[in-house]
Amino acid sequence: MNVSAMVFAGGSGKRMKINSVPKQFMELNGKPIIIYTLEHFERNEQINNIAVSCIKGWEDHLKKLLEKFHITKVKWIVEGGNTGQESIFNGLKVLYENNPEDTIVLVHDGVRPLINDELINDNIKKVIECGNAITVAPAIETIMTINHDSKKVLEMIDRHSCMLARAPQSFYLKDLYNAHLQMQAQNRNDLIDSATMMKECGHELYVVDGPAENIKITTPTDFYMFKAFVEADLLEEK
Repeated sequence: MNVSAMVFAGGSGKRMKINSVPKQFMELNGKPIIIYTLEHFERNEQINNIAVSCIKGWEDHLKKLLEKFHITKVKWIVEGGNTGQESIFNGLKVLYENNPEDTIVLVHDGVRPLINDELINDNIKKVIECGNAITVAPAIETIMTINHDSKKVLEMIDRHSCMLARAPQSFYLKDLYNAHLQMQAQNRNDLIDSATMMKECGHELYVVDGPAENIKITTPTDFYMFKAFVEADLLEEK
């Protein structure tokens, strides 16, 4: 069984409100966020190789970081696209050209560093059992639909029937790659994540429960939450 990770880190991080570096290269305790993320896949015994879709102009910087932090499973660094969908496809393409079609691929955000070994293994197991795996977290607050023009509440939704889609989102390589080709043929470039794309292409999706701390670092508040989780883990280790 061949298992790959496709980590996309093509965003500039405008909502982080920093100008010096893209958010995936922001450091905590001397280590960039993307390295925290990649280390989980590096250490997992089932992951054979990793492709990273990197923001244009930062590829050489990433290579230096991989050497510094001894990340050896990253075999391909490709240029990110204008959207997350394009960035993922660029990574999938290099994986498709260099791995068997039945490779299991875990698609993951470069700025979602609080995953763990159990979650990676659960994703792989679920793909083997069901054909795909979408990491989710419970919806813990009230959910409603609204009319954006009038700001009127249209419907209150039972949150117990709702989950938040997170990552990894995992599939057989051939299925996800072909879904991208299908959407490209329809000029669809507006799909927010791989789960949405696969559902649009008619696939039944299956979920895996992820840890509550599996947040995406998008805003300064997210970064401070990440810092708190990392410091808590360091205290436990001591």
